Amino acid sequence: MISSFLLLAMDQVNHTFEFVAERAVTSVTVAGTFNGWNASATPLKTADGRTWRVTIPVAPGRHEYKFVLDGRDWVIDPKVRSQDDGNGNINSLLFVFPKGYEVPADINDGTITLSAVRHEPKLPYLSVADGRANLTVRTRRQDVEVVYLRVEGKPEARMSFASRDDLYDYWVGSTPWNRSADLKYSFAIADGAERDAYQSANGPFVAPKNLMSLTPPKWVEQSVFYQIFPDRFENGNAKNDPENSLAWDAPPTYWSFHGGDLKGIADRSDHLVKLGVNAIYLNPIFDGPSNHGYETTDYALVAPRYGTNQELIDLTHSLRNQGIRTVLDGVFNHTSTDFKAFADLRQNGPASAYKDWYFVKSWPIRVEENPNYEAWAGFRSMPKVNLKHPAARDYMLQVVRDWQVKADIAGWRLDVANEVEMDFWRAFRKVVKTQDEDRWILGEVWTDASPWLGGDQWDSAMNYPFRDAVVQYVANGRTTSTEFWGSLMRVHFGYGPAVSRNMLNLLSSHDTPRFVTLCEGDAKLALLGAGLQFTWVGAPSIYYGEEIGMEGGRDPDNRRGMVWSAATNENPFLQEYRALATLRRLSPALQSGDPSLIEANDADRTLVFRRAHENEQVFVVVNRSNVERNVAFGAPGAKGTQIDLLSNRVVSIEEQSLSIKMPPLSLAVLADDTAESRQIRSHVHRARTGEVSLP
Repeated sequence: MISSFLLLAMDQVNHTFEFVAERAVTSVTVAGTFNGWNASATPLKTADGRTWRVTIPVAPGRHEYKFVLDGRDWVIDPKVRSQDDGNGNINSLLFVFPKGYEVPADINDGTITLSAVRHEPKLPYLSVADGRANLTVRTRRQDVEVVYLRVEGKPEARMSFASRDDLYDYWVGSTPWNRSADLKYSFAIADGAERDAYQSANGPFVAPKNLMSLTPPKWVEQSVFYQIFPDRFENGNAKNDPENSLAWDAPPTYWSFHGGDLKGIADRSDHLVKLGVNAIYLNPIFDGPSNHGYETTDYALVAPRYGTNQELIDLTHSLRNQGIRTVLDGVFNHTSTDFKAFADLRQNGPASAYKDWYFVKSWPIRVEENPNYEAWAGFRSMPKVNLKHPAARDYMLQVVRDWQVKADIAGWRLDVANEVEMDFWRAFRKVVKTQDEDRWILGEVWTDASPWLGGDQWDSAMNYPFRDAVVQYVANGRTTSTEFWGSLMRVHFGYGPAVSRNMLNLLSSHDTPRFVTLCEGDAKLALLGAGLQFTWVGAPSIYYGEEIGMEGGRDPDNRRGMVWSAATNENPFLQEYRALATLRRLSPALQSGDPSLIEANDADRTLVFRRAHENEQVFVVVNRSNVERNVAFGAPGAKGTQIDLLSNRVVSIEEQSLSIKMPPLSLAVLADDTAESRQIRSHVHRARTGEVSLP
């Protein structure tokens, strides 16, 4: 049977949230993965003051959520199952099935669930890089036998099965495209005797030759990042410590200062060089009242507790001379209540020249719990800026211009970037790239970032989905090797190869418990997670102290003072991080190679994947189990004996098959035994001892 079907509308399903209040509340909202955890986006309504409801369209799949009472109290839904999200938060779980899933699916049963099929000529289904168009088609899980790509003027080509999640299978393919003409294409989906043509409503899909695409700065995928929380990294100048600062090793509180500063970063730059770091991301350093810096009072002034403007300028230039780029944290969504515009607004009310810079609900302004102005997450200390207002927008863009002229800034990390108007980021990109096309723009969003990665806004995003996958597979042990691989590949193909290679891959941050703590202090588990971080697609980011095994629970415990006494050559964490960073810096395959699955063995809890770039490839072998495993696998493209770039192991190959004994909770990186590979392994070994060996 031959038939055609059209691209369907977005396949969201209406879902009703209901909350029954046990006490008097004035408002109830629902926040979750379906609305970016926005506490004000989805209000519930009530008729009796007790039972609150709202019905909204929700994308099929697994979601986490909470109810927010009176704008401040986050509570789970007592009617459904809840689960720890890996960050120490207990969230309610919602699973939404798509339309058409009432009848079971099976491969080769001759039926295709058309409602599940999806492709659109844009991210995450289409990306363009390196002279090729990369295409993804989604079908129902275990529903179809094969998918073919049909490009006008070329033979039909079979697409590759890429990954699987709870609801869908994903098929990928690519075709050369030099953009001399529009790309016209469609698909054929086959299952048993059923073969359906899939195209847009008006015929073949069309990717116009002038399609906007994202080409991030090349240096990012070649980088190892290091995130520094300035107040907790190193105290280089006790004279600028805030009054009542706590001792360096005292347990941090939400409000405590500990004396870290810019001079401390400069004094410890040798640690970064030996570690193999070539880019740092600094949490906010501009003047403001909090230890974290996300409440800005003066964007033109480095916080005096960190040093002076000139010290920042000198630091960025000094680090660049040592081969380390600097990325600053840009907080443009909100300010402190003492920022000049808001301070004037508090004093002069509606007569203020800054009346339209913020979202004021009533006058006079009340800086108190449940403020009468819009604030980030409802926190009264962080009033949200109206970046649609020309004067407010122009002020923030001028901040960017000024600091890019003054300091050697390689890029910006954008705080709560998904809550800012997209038009502001489009203007922001022009300002950043006009001054230097090679500057990097990194947005903070904890879920899918593809709406911002089409080429006109950000270059990259903090890859929390990658972190979630590693937490569930390594730290919690909740997912199988197949499920873990599927999670990684959905992110990879969701953004396309060029964007994926410059995603910021993290295991810990100032907003999460430290990864080693989630591993319950198990060093082998923690280092296995690090091994995956440094061998996967995207730029690895070390949160200060991870490289020495520092622990820490939820904020503020994850922001302890750096334990410099542990930063010795004998520390096994530091040895392994130096080795991983050096390997990453020296291996083009790990920096830029495309990933492909070799084997996922769920029974043995092992995984093998390949990273291949031009004429170089490596095999990454993972044993997530608690016992030794003999991992045997086919090794396409391997040329004779293989060596582990992280150890002294040598593995012989027989008839394109490899077999390697893997200790419990371990990772190996195998490469052809060549002079270049042996040289990389030598550099890795020397790095473990603390010797700077990067060429």
